[in-house]
Amino acid sequence: MADAIQGKGHCLCGAITINASTMDKNVGACHCGMCRRWSGGPLLAVDCGTDVSFEGKENITVYNSSEWAERGFCNQCGSHLFYRLKENQQYIMPVGLFEDQSSFEFDHQVFIDNKPAYYHFGNETRDMTEAEVFAKYAPPSE
Repeated sequence: MADAIQGKGHCLCGAITINASTMDKNVGACHCGMCRRWSGGPLLAVDCGTDVSFEGKENITVYNSSEWAERGFCNQCGSHLFYRLKENQQYIMPVGLFEDQSSFEFDHQVFIDNKPAYYHFGNETRDMTEAEVFAKYAPPSE
């Protein structure tokens, strides 16, 4: 990651502590139906790569949300912890989990064509449609 930073954070109740060694400073919004259902709105998240460690792992429950990704949450307080790509174990994590918010920059949105009309972000961002996301990130079907 070109703009890698380190991040430390925790879930709402503190049962899980997160250390991300090489996370991106760029925050994105996901407007897909699953993320909106999971978080109650757009998921504001940051790419934390694969070098992520957790203290309190016994408090993490993982939900297999698709063939290519899974979602983790704290089984004590319900905090959403990660969206993880199965193939390379890449973590996309809610930005609100991290203690120091000063380095983050909101710069992209995905599944922009799935965004409901009732909200709009004023930031100028790079936007990708559902088709563009699948073309770029989905593993090839066999």
